[in-house]
This record gives sequence, C-alpha cells and structure tokens, in this order.
Amino acid sequence: MTKVIDIINKKKAPFASFELVPPLKGSDISKLYNAIEPLMEFAPPFINITYHRDEIEYRQKPDGTFEKAILTKRPGSVAIAAAIMKRFPVEVVPHLICGGASKYQLENDLIDLNFLDIQNVVALRGDAIPGQKYFVPEPDGHRYSCELVKQIHNMNRGIYLDETLTNAVHTNFCIGVAAYPEKHYEAPNIDIDIENLKQKVEAGADYIVTQMFFDNKKFYGFVEKCRAAGISVPIIPGLKPISTRTHIEMLPRAFSIDLPQDLMNEIRKCKDNQEIYQIGIEWCTSQSKDLLAHGAPAIHYYTMGKADNIREILKRAF
Repeated sequence: MTKVIDIINKKKAPFASFELVPPLKGSDISKLYNAIEPLMEFAPPFINITYHRDEIEYRQKPDGTFEKAILTKRPGSVAIAAAIMKRFPVEVVPHLICGGASKYQLENDLIDLNFLDIQNVVALRGDAIPGQKYFVPEPDGHRYSCELVKQIHNMNRGIYLDETLTNAVHTNFCIGVAAYPEKHYEAPNIDIDIENLKQKVEAGADYIVTQMFFDNKKFYGFVEKCRAAGISVPIIPGLKPISTRTHIEMLPRAFSIDLPQDLMNEIRKCKDNQEIYQIGIEWCTSQSKDLLAHGAPAIHYYTMGKADNIREILKRAF
C-alpha cells in the first residue's frame, strides 16, 4: 500500500483524485462500483470515501408519545474501503469523523483499517446533526478534528488509549485534513481559521484537501496565507462542477461559499438544467486548467457518485 503523501511527492505530473459518497443502506454495492468504473481510465492513485454519522429521528407512537430512533443510512468506512480494494487497483482513503463517535470507537475503526493494510485516512470533525445549532461531541469523543489527528498520530507511535498496553503495534497512517479557502462557516475570520488549520498540521496532518470553491483567486490567496503562517504541507484544491439550478441555492448555503458573478451571469442565460450542466463542465474545466498552470500537484473532484461530467472535465483539462 502507498501513502497519499508519497504519491503527491513522487508523481512527476499532476493527477486527479476523486471523492465518492457511499450508497444508501440497502442499496446494491454495484451502484458504487458503477460510479467508480468510468473514472478508472484516468488512473486515479486514490479515491476518498465519505463517512456519514447516524441520524436521530423522533417517531410518534400510537399512544401519542415519541420515541427516539437512531438511523444508520449508509455503510461504514471500513466495509466500503474493503469492498473497493477488492475490486479496483486503487488506494482507498476512508474519512473518519469525530461526530457521533467516541474516541474508543474511532480507535477500533483505525485498528480495523490497519488490519486491512489501509494506510490513508482523512480526519474530520463533521457537522452538527439536523436540529443542533452547534456541533456537540460524544461524551468520550473529540470536539475538534485536531484531537482526532493527534489520536491517529499517537497510534502511529504505538500510543493507544489503553495506557497499560506494552509493545503495541505502530500503525502507519498518512493523515489528510480539510481546509476552507473561504473559511469554515464557524470561524470568525480567515486568519483564525488558518490558525486552526495549522494546529491540525502540527498535530500530525501530512497534507490538506480544500473544500470546493468556484473562484481560483480565493484559493491562491488562501495558499499564500497558509504559507505565510508556516504551513508547508501540500495543499490539494477540491472542485465540484455545478450541474443543476438547485446547486445555485444549495451549495452556498450548505458550504458557505460564493459563486462568482461571471458564473451566475452564464447560468442565468440557461433555459434548463441541461444547459446549466454544460456551463458547469466549462467552468470547472477552466478552473482545472488554471490550477494546473499554477502548479497544483493534483486536483480533487467531488463526484457525488456521478462520473459523466467529471470525465468530460478530465478529458479537456489533463
């Protein structure tokens, strides 16, 4: 198995990587395979798999009272990673999140991944669940992603939560973390957000992948601020093409990002989603070409399980 940081450092040419969402519980695994298959012609060195915490729903009983139901909507990272490794010659990068998990559960997941010889993970805090204004960690969980990074880094040094362990196996995880060129929506400003990012790097993160953005100037400015703050690890830009009119409202609200006026002007001319889909391909292709011209080591594409527009972008840009 190969670490992502080694892939980045040893690749002589920039490459594309992808992020997919696991299929809903009860779905056939073939849906995931069908989402990956069209992308394999571009020889991605790794594929990220998102993780989705359990959700809470209150259901009314016949007597009028409510009962709390915990819903698991998608398979976990370990199962998905194992399934992909069995089918495709590609490194799998499972996401691990603090939300909904104790540090002991996270340690068990990391042990399972280590048994599978998976050496790459992305450490995230995760968002608040619906109905919560703020992120609330589990009683024995982590409040910040830098704490999860530190836990993984400790396991790489043979330090587990059980302090009585002796001669414990040293794991060998490469740790990726997320960053926000337009700042995380909870951060008071971009400078403090970069301070928080630096804490993750100092805790043991090997590289950074950004949230999607649609204005490359914001990415370049973000990278400059990171370097000025002393963050020297690789920073991989993340992109997602707009494909429907719904994205115009949903993406800025969900990810706290801006859509450039030039992009909006083009979208407003569109008669339907088919035309918007083509504008999304053209805009993302232009972003990709510009990022590659400015020396980006790689571009990470958020596919959401749909490959056709990503394939077209890659054919034009790489």
